[in-house]
Amino acid sequence: GDVAVIGISDFAQSELGEIQYCDLPDEGATFKATETVCTLESVKAVGQVFAPADCEVVAKNELLDDEPTIVNNSPEEQGWLVKVKFTGGAPALLERAAYEKHLEDTKEE
Repeated sequence: GDVAVIGISDFAQSELGEIQYCDLPDEGATFKATETVCTLESVKAVGQVFAPADCEVVAKNELLDDEPTIVNNSPEEQGWLVKVKFTGGAPALLERAAYEKHLEDTKEE
């Protein structure tokens, strides 16, 4: 479809640690490819989530306002961050198997 869900992986949430605050953009906000869409603040660090392509936010996960740890507990399901509509065509993204292979390869370095 036309709408994509942006979030972080289980690996990424484990690297960040317990999320204390999610700074999410409002519906209608637009971003160019590689711009910071949102930030996640944890005990250990502030993580940035970048736009994979030019996009417009069509929804944000309001649950994270009160319960940011949903990102830790369910990063790839309930802990989604924003839903976007790509404004310049959908980007080429990694499939899950390619992402997991990338993680394995970087562990070995």
